[in-house]
Amino acid sequence: MSKVSLTVNGKAVAADVEDRTLLVHLLRDHLNLTGTHVGCDTSQCGACVVHVDGRAVKSCTMLAGQASGSSVTTIEGIAKGDELHPMQAAFRHNHGLQCGFCTPGMIMSAIATRLPSATSSKAISAAAPATTTSSGRCWTPPRA
Repeated sequence: MSKVSLTVNGKAVAADVEDRTLLVHLLRDHLNLTGTHVGCDTSQCGACVVHVDGRAVKSCTMLAGQASGSSVTTIEGIAKGDELHPMQAAFRHNHGLQCGFCTPGMIMSAIATRLPSATSSKAISAAAPATTTSSGRCWTPPRA
């Protein structure tokens, strides 16, 4: 067991977890933040994307211990009270979802390309591993 301390959605949190605990399971099982989903178990779908220190990360590929000391933002942490984050509002307005299961990860990936650190094409390319593969677990092709 290891003690993991981090900031999640602006709140300091700590938990004792097994060394093999993935960040996604810390968020869902220990902190009860269930908006981050496990979709494919192979890091392909992007349903688990969160921001770690301002970078999009597939939380199913990161150990909770690796996030210790970091600032993590989940889908639950991007709205301002009842006001949706602009990216959430855009997805809603444009019907940017299929069944909705993977939508939180897609929104977090899309936000990562708009963060101040992603102002250049080089920065957006650096975010690509977590953003370009957010195709969802149903693999439904985009609608025209």
